Amino acid sequence: MPAPRLLIGPLLRRVVGTRATVWVETSAPATVRVRTADGAEGTAATFSAYDHHYAIVVVEALTPDSATTYEVLVDGEVAWPAPGGGFPPSLIRTRAADDREQPVRLVFGSCRETTQHATARRLPPDALDAYARRLMAEPDRAAALPDLLVLLGDQVYADETSPTVRRLLRRRRRRPKGAPATQVVSFDEYTKLYLESWRDPEIRWLFSTVPSVMIFDDHEIIDDWNTSASWRAGMRRQPWWAERIASGLASYWVYQHLGNLAPDEIAADPVYARVTAAGADATGVLRGFGARVDAEADLAHDTERWRAVQYQWSYALDLGRTRLVMLDNRCSRVLEAGNRAMLPPGEWSWFLDRAHGAYDHLVVGASLPWLLPPGIHHVEAWNERLADSRHRRVAGFAERLRRALDLEHWAAFRRSFDALAALFARIGSGPPGSTGDRVGAGPAYPPPASISILGGDVHHSYVARARFDDPAVRTPVHQLTCSPIHNQVPAAMRPLMRLGWSPGPAGAARALARSAGVRRPSVRWRKLAGPYFGNAVATLTHRGRSAEVTIEGTTGDGHLRPVARRRLTPGS
Repeated sequence: MPAPRLLIGPLLRRVVGTRATVWVETSAPATVRVRTADGAEGTAATFSAYDHHYAIVVVEALTPDSATTYEVLVDGEVAWPAPGGGFPPSLIRTRAADDREQPVRLVFGSCRETTQHATARRLPPDALDAYARRLMAEPDRAAALPDLLVLLGDQVYADETSPTVRRLLRRRRRRPKGAPATQVVSFDEYTKLYLESWRDPEIRWLFSTVPSVMIFDDHEIIDDWNTSASWRAGMRRQPWWAERIASGLASYWVYQHLGNLAPDEIAADPVYARVTAAGADATGVLRGFGARVDAEADLAHDTERWRAVQYQWSYALDLGRTRLVMLDNRCSRVLEAGNRAMLPPGEWSWFLDRAHGAYDHLVVGASLPWLLPPGIHHVEAWNERLADSRHRRVAGFAERLRRALDLEHWAAFRRSFDALAALFARIGSGPPGSTGDRVGAGPAYPPPASISILGGDVHHSYVARARFDDPAVRTPVHQLTCSPIHNQVPAAMRPLMRLGWSPGPAGAARALARSAGVRRPSVRWRKLAGPYFGNAVATLTHRGRSAEVTIEGTTGDGHLRPVARRRLTPGS
């Protein structure tokens, strides 16, 4: 029997104090050991599901404020660095024991198709590949490393597969009746998406050296996932959908979400406990988990029942004086007409608790931008109003339009849009603080220096600033949208997206919304940079109480060039 080998990874996921987590997939059951040049190490046995084998290793006793190389051993044999790979050694860099004065750098973006897609679709160069190559060339690589890579959705495309994956699907004999011929359905088919995407040589090296966190968007499951209640009901009638949604959520947990958790959170995660307790085969655990999580989304409107059963994909973490809260904009939406919400009440309450605190900078990561071009925002708000009509024909027309034009961002969940604006205004006004949804509840905190909302999805990049009517709101609030990393928006759509920022079309769309009874938005906003339509990555930098964002796009020869740079705080 062949010795187990490394299939995917290592992925360096979280570095927390003197501990780090490293995720791998191996070809067979094995013991995985990670050891660093300065003597820190960790070991874990793989867990198995669907005949695939995974481990997440917690490396202990790292040295604060240092950078060390590491290697991965599978059953005692060195599997990483790969022999003859030609890449620099992988590093684990730690922050200082007291990192409150240390700068924080977050690199972020969304929507990355593979190199195989690029060949078939003639995509511009991959921005993440370009970023990796630049890091490799840095003379002082450790100093150049960002603190975190924040991936905001569509890390893989289950519904828009590459020619390589399509050839594999054509060879599959047993697929559910009616399953789309070019889309993945089973867990095993999902694994091929990750294998194709994450074994890209530059990406593999980048993921081995830069800590990363992730959240899904629709294409991890299917385009427009959970756009409305009728969409959800229609998909459930498809004979292949039950396997698709269960496999998509289970594979997301394995490949992406498990690594989002800090070591203590992994130990406390109920799914991880059941998976590791299952012994040689956790297939049943993950299959049941994926199906249950989707079914429990129907309870999103019921706070008490949701809290009792629902698995939460949103999470939060602190780096120095920066707090990052990553929100699930997809799986747990409330889809009831007249009661739509991006987050269910129980998860919104959790978010409120995490959004208040003693920090200098609040960063909210969401796959969908909160602030869209105003013209598009007003059309989405108008559409939601019509969809709530008691006249079936009007509501039916609005539903068809919602799906055809992807009108399902925060603007189409108006209660959530306004609630987020109110939350930012409250935080930006300073005391009284809140740990709930009541002004004055809990301890009082001074206003942070900046609030940034990271977004993706829309296949163009821009910076916008929110403006509140209340002069007491002192904290600047910005929408930072960076998308795509490796994809493109159809050329015909670009003029429409530009027009969305123009006063004339935006005013006409606002009048349309007003004619349907949509009230004025609770916040105004204006574009500071963009829109930029090429492939891009962005860097958000916090130094003390200053904040700055830089968006870099790819050139024809695969390098990066700045396309926007904006200060987000006065005097920074």
